[in-house]
Amino acid sequence: MSGIIDDFAQHWPLFVSIPIVAALIGYGTKLIAIRMMFQPLEFIGVKPFLGWQGIVPKRAARMASIACDTMTEQLIKPAEIMARLDPERIAKEIEKPMLAAVEDIVRDVAGHYQAGLWESMPVRVQQLVIRRVQAESPRMIAAVLDAIKEDVDNVFDLKDMVVTSLVKDKALLNRIFQEAGRKEFQFIARSGIVFGGLIGVIQMVVWVLFKQPLIMPLFGLFTGWFTDWLALKMIFVPRQPKRYLGIFEWQGLFLKRRAEVSESYGSLIAQEIITPHNVIEAVLRGPLSDRVLGLIQRQIDAELSQQTYGVKPLVVFAVGSRRYQDMKLSISRNIMARLPETMRYIEHYATDAMDIRNVLVEKMKELEPEEFEGLLRPAFQQDEWILIATGAILGFCIGEAQSLLLEHFTR
Repeated sequence: MSGIIDDFAQHWPLFVSIPIVAALIGYGTKLIAIRMMFQPLEFIGVKPFLGWQGIVPKRAARMASIACDTMTEQLIKPAEIMARLDPERIAKEIEKPMLAAVEDIVRDVAGHYQAGLWESMPVRVQQLVIRRVQAESPRMIAAVLDAIKEDVDNVFDLKDMVVTSLVKDKALLNRIFQEAGRKEFQFIARSGIVFGGLIGVIQMVVWVLFKQPLIMPLFGLFTGWFTDWLALKMIFVPRQPKRYLGIFEWQGLFLKRRAEVSESYGSLIAQEIITPHNVIEAVLRGPLSDRVLGLIQRQIDAELSQQTYGVKPLVVFAVGSRRYQDMKLSISRNIMARLPETMRYIEHYATDAMDIRNVLVEKMKELEPEEFEGLLRPAFQQDEWILIATGAILGFCIGEAQSLLLEHFTR
């Protein structure tokens, strides 16, 4: 025993460095693991195996789909979004820009399908026709919006909109998980120092007693693996507050912060993804936009039938039935092409009316613990073993280097 004490007294700076290095291993491997989750956005190296791409960007489609499933199945429904919009108010908001668009559409369509007749009309008569169409256009737009609201699931694919946005913008996908788990990632890194240091104290004692070369790399491997595993567990387990050893109470850190996470997550989604601009674009230009065009065509057909009641056969005869159908389709397409720009004027109103942020925040606070956990857990579940294995391998390598240094200086 006296020999051990003398040895420690002689080489104590080296022995004290053991828990310090263990703490650094715990901290360093956590930083590397967190970085590997999100960076780089694109694959760097030689495909398929010699290189790396961040786990979240690599699984962008799956990650986005999981995030979207949580949003669309448990937090918000397309019908809820659209139900908050008042078609009459929207028609009034876009009245001025729509009137200008209608004049251009009428001149374009009339000039194309009845060029001679339209050009021969006195300007006063042309203006009269334009004003009649303009007078009816707000009502027609309101009717189309009513039809969209009644059949929203067939004209608006919220999941496609969200997934497309996130797959296209991997940095935004990263931000969603990073914003939701900001403090959890900080905890993972900092916990590595504490857990690694504690393990390092045991490692120091074992080394002083036995001085076996394998002690350092094995403890390094254990430190890299165990601290990763334990930190991940402490983020999500237990789901409800639980007292341990009758001394301290613990609840999974992410679940404990659900109110704070809900606020930041809801704000990010409302500002970056489910925005009025994105919703309008998805309805008018998304994969189901042909159905919106069909709604507009039916409304135009009803409008033309009403305006030309009694003389419609003559109109069809004068223009030709095929050209009459083409004319209706042309008007519909012109309106569809103009609507996204025109609808920009309602974005401020729509932001207030839809109130996406508060809807998301309230719904998130009502989620069951396991459902709430699903907001962040997917980021860790995908290839989680790679992160833990990387920490273990790095810890082993550093421990081996540490062993060689200790043997060299304590001879």
